[in-house]
Amino acid sequence: MTQLSSAPRVRRSLPTGWHGAAFGVLGVIALAVVWELYKLLGPADGVIIGTLTVLPRTSDLAMPHLATMLTRVIEPVTGAASAVPLWQAVAEAALFTLGIASVGWLVGVAVGLALALLMQRFHLAQSAILPWIILSQTVPLIALAPLVRRWGAQIEFGAFSWENWMSVALIASYLAFFPVSIGALRGLGAPDANHVDLMHCYAVGWWKTLWRLRLPASVGYLLPALRLAAVSAVVGSVVAEVSIGLRGGIGRLIVEYAGSASGDPGKPWAPIFGSILVGLVAAGFVGVIGLFLRRFRRGEASA
Repeated sequence: MTQLSSAPRVRRSLPTGWHGAAFGVLGVIALAVVWELYKLLGPADGVIIGTLTVLPRTSDLAMPHLATMLTRVIEPVTGAASAVPLWQAVAEAALFTLGIASVGWLVGVAVGLALALLMQRFHLAQSAILPWIILSQTVPLIALAPLVRRWGAQIEFGAFSWENWMSVALIASYLAFFPVSIGALRGLGAPDANHVDLMHCYAVGWWKTLWRLRLPASVGYLLPALRLAAVSAVVGSVVAEVSIGLRGGIGRLIVEYAGSASGDPGKPWAPIFGSILVGLVAAGFVGVIGLFLRRFRRGEASA
């Protein structure tokens, strides 16, 4: 008789990170399929209910084919002999915006962490500051950016002069600090009461408790907050570039290329895809940070 092996069967599966990447790619493919199917089957004037248009028109000007967008990316920006390819112009603008968003993200993270530490240390500070942090996000960003630019232009410190990109970075940090402050505050209060009491029994000071207990416990809350702050910084940079008219960034490029949509429908989509790519790069950078903090990531909570 043949002896059957009793060894357990090993189930092979992709790592968790690859599962997320695979689902992300499938989501993009599904979106592309839905786009082309609606363009093929949808009405030319769109779906109209009463006087409200609920779905867009399917004409080539309003909704170009994906092939038209991809082909346009490798063509020159204009018909001039010295014109660079469209992808190069979008890439340069995306790098410009990414640099400004990075500065805003760093400032926002520093401010958000400082506020979270202050609120965790003093409950009176939490009661006084937290409502204002929440209220700060109700200010319309498109109205705030020109004010920041005007106020910044009045700052003078010797040879230092305020530049327009600094106003954009400040707006980006304004959006980035909020999720960091809220996420870090939740994370710093995440340790079990038994663990905190044990640190008190050993007469461990607040700073050492923060370093040994609270900061490691906050990683699961802080990483999603940092990811959201990175994307928010990109959104703030793009909107602020449009509001104050800063040239060189992806936000200004979106406005400039939108004017040629009637004669060149594939061109305005290039900077839009560029801004999406900037957001993905920003979120991916936070993912790289998470790799170094893997041993503290027992679970992540939504920011």
